[in-house]
Amino acid sequence: MSRSSKQGAADRRPPSSAGTAPVAPVAPGPVTADDLARAVRLAVALLRTAPASAWDDRAAGSLVWDCWETVEHLSDDLFAYAAQLGPSAPPLDGPVPFVWRRNRPGGPANAVHADRAAGPAGLLQTLEACGALLVAMVRTTPAEVRAHHVFGNADPEGFAAMGIVETVVHTHDLAVGLGLDWEPPADVCARVLARLFPDVPTGADPWPTLLWATGRTALPGRPRRTAWRWDGTVRP
Repeated sequence: MSRSSKQGAADRRPPSSAGTAPVAPVAPGPVTADDLARAVRLAVALLRTAPASAWDDRAAGSLVWDCWETVEHLSDDLFAYAAQLGPSAPPLDGPVPFVWRRNRPGGPANAVHADRAAGPAGLLQTLEACGALLVAMVRTTPAEVRAHHVFGNADPEGFAAMGIVETVVHTHDLAVGLGLDWEPPADVCARVLARLFPDVPTGADPWPTLLWATGRTALPGRPRRTAWRWDGTVRP
């Protein structure tokens, strides 16, 4: 669009009035299975650009896990959320009792581990598959279903939002460790913040705000969090 066209469009706007009340911000809308699928797809696509040599024992951002372990942890989160929605009567007092184990002291406790012999490509295939499981469960589980999570029993939308937080924030950790650039879609981040973090400040960009909410960074006037949690409960 030419500068003259932009000016013409501006001239056609109704005049502002000092006495007019500010327009309320538009609600971001519900978190959907499509949002989750998009987040996982973008994360996997980014991680596939890292050379195979970059996966050799590099720490994932500020985490105590290396990048391989962090992808396994993320895969396990997505798998566990899908499994939690799976029973005909999902448990409300604890997780579905899969066995979790650590491959080393201090490593993540997972039910899902990728075969090291399959290399980074196999690791990311595991992540993609676990993401697809959760997407499918969010799409097919009735909205009235509730299932256990330690941060509040949630509905399918809540589990989709939790899966997105795990995906985009741990991809941030991985991007730091692997030397990649990562910024997830702002609209998805806004919907997740509204669903899981109702107490966070509004008005800032959604992605930096989500990083602040999950203890990854500071915001102007707000130091980095040393403890945090979301609220998965369904609000009226």
